[in-house]
Order: sequence, then C-alpha cells, then structure tokens
Amino acid sequence: MKSQKKHQAKLIRTALVLAMLSLTGAAHAQTPFYQGKHILLIVGAGPGGMGDLRAKALAAGLTRNIPGNPPFVFQYMAGAGGRRAANQISNSAKPDGLTLARITSSIIPYAVLGESGVQYDIDKLNYLGATEHQLYYMFVTRKGAGINSLEKLRSTPGIRIGTNPVGHTGYLQSRMLAHLLDLKDPKIIPGFEGKDLDVAMAAGEVDARIASTGTVAQNDLLTKNLADFHVGLGIPASYKDPRYAHLKLPDLNSFAKNDRERKLLTMAEGFRVVGTILMAPPGTPKDRLDILREAVAKTYADPKFAADYKRLTGGDDPSPLLPDEQAKIVRGIPRDPETIEMFKKFAATAALPAR
Repeated sequence: MKSQKKHQAKLIRTALVLAMLSLTGAAHAQTPFYQGKHILLIVGAGPGGMGDLRAKALAAGLTRNIPGNPPFVFQYMAGAGGRRAANQISNSAKPDGLTLARITSSIIPYAVLGESGVQYDIDKLNYLGATEHQLYYMFVTRKGAGINSLEKLRSTPGIRIGTNPVGHTGYLQSRMLAHLLDLKDPKIIPGFEGKDLDVAMAAGEVDARIASTGTVAQNDLLTKNLADFHVGLGIPASYKDPRYAHLKLPDLNSFAKNDRERKLLTMAEGFRVVGTILMAPPGTPKDRLDILREAVAKTYADPKFAADYKRLTGGDDPSPLLPDEQAKIVRGIPRDPETIEMFKKFAATAALPAR
C-alpha cells in the first residue's frame, strides 16, 4: 500500500513537471519572433534629407505595429543612386527578416535599362510598399537668378540645375525637363545628397532644381519668396497637390510633342510611381514577410503614423502604396528596346539628345 502511494505521488509529480514544461513550451511558442530583437534598416541615401525623415516616420510606425515592437537601427548607405544599398540587401544581408532596406525607386530603371553596377534582380526582391506614391514636384529657380517667368527660363542660356547623383530619379527628371522645355545649354550639376542641394541653392551655387513639396515647405521657398516656380511634375502624372494649385503651373507632360516623348514620360512615371521602396532580401521566410506586410498595412492605417509623417515632412500627407500593388507596378513597367534606348540617353552623362 505504501509502495502504491509512493508510485502515485511520483506519477503526480511527473504529470506536474510535464504540465509545466508544456506551459513553458506554449509560452515560448507564443513569444513573437521580433520580441527582444532589433531591425537594421539600410537607407540608400545620406542622413538629414526628406527621404530620411520619411524613413523615420515609417520606422516608428512599424515598431508600434510589429508584434514584439522591435526598434529600428539605421544604416546610411548613400552611393550609386541606391545601387549600393540594393546590392547589399540582395547579396550580403541575411534573409532572416531582421534586415530591411528603404531605397529610392531609381533602382528600378537601373535594372530595366541594364545599367552597370546592378547586382540585384528586381523580380526577386520582396516588396513591402512605400509611404508615398503620389508626389508633386516643382521646378524652381532661386530668386536671385532673376528668372521669374517661363519665357525667361526658356530663353536664358547656361542655367545651372543642381540635382542628385547621376542616374538618380532626380537626375533623370532634371534632364528630361531640360529637354522637354528646350532650355538653352543647361548646365546640369549632379552629385548632391540630402541637405547639400538645399545649401547649394541658398548659396547661389546652382540656379535651379526640382523640389518636392516637402523641400519647398522645409526651406520656406514659397512663404519667404525665395524662389520662382515654373513647372509641375505630378507622380502619377494626373496628380496635383491642392496646396499649390494657386500657382497654376503647367504640367511637364504638356510639353511633349509626339508619341515617342509621351511614351518616354509613361515609362518615367512607371519608374517613379513605385515610390521609395521598403524591401526585404530575396529568400526571406514567408512567415516573416507576412508579419512585415501586415505591420506595413497597419502602419499605413495608423493615425499616429500619418501625423508623424506630416510633421516631419513639413506638411505632406502620406499616400501609401501596399506591397502587392507595388510588386504589380514593377512587373508592369514597359521593357521594350526602343523606349529603353531612348530613356538611357537621359540616364547617361552625354549631351541631351536633339529634339
């Protein structure tokens, strides 16, 4: 009898231990993957610019909406118009869901146009959306240049246009604009990152630039009458920012003369409308991609994210693009040889083609 009681007590203890182990295992199973970890965000630009501010608003929103609330650590990787960062995320980053990248849409035309330095496949990247795909840019000249009308802009020779590095979206836009407006011997000066172009414009080192609405607001270009405004560039082409409707700027598309130029503008729109891309490395496990995609959707619906974004960008509202839509846009970009060949001329450094 005594032996039987000991045996029963042993069985009860064993059952209790197994139950505790089961509960512990269940607790571990329910622990979010990202809890206690951080996410490295590779930013394909230098710090301090408008893109950096947008990335900060996004990172804060994702931290709130990813289960486990992982903080983000930023690694700035400017260079080659985003190719350096895209190569890093594609070939060197561990595909574990703990390294992401946020890179300008310029990496898409680099790949489609077959440019050098592309070591990534745009059809294998894991697209996680963009904070903006409706954007409005304006071509402006500094007030001191005295170019206060479109007529003067088109008749003044040697206007110095400051822009991003060769091949960057801003560089492509600047060359296309100079071509379509028939500017006289424009001097396009590439190589600026972030705040550097703001400083160069204010110091009179350049006469003109393409400026986002955030840049216009942040530098008080309109409110302090520091610039003259000439042409609007909507992304997509039909988009116009209502805050600047009173300027009555002509659209860049209205300067196209033929179907070939209109097709070129359509390709340019496709390259840009994907927005600045949040992405994960090829090979990232599906379950972690699902977590990230769900967090992106929740962030875009989060009023605090919208408020942070607007505050950091000088009044811009986000116009989010969800991951599946973004991937669809990339797949649908024209890749025919004739348009590619024409587009390449604007991505290069040679003289602009004759019109």
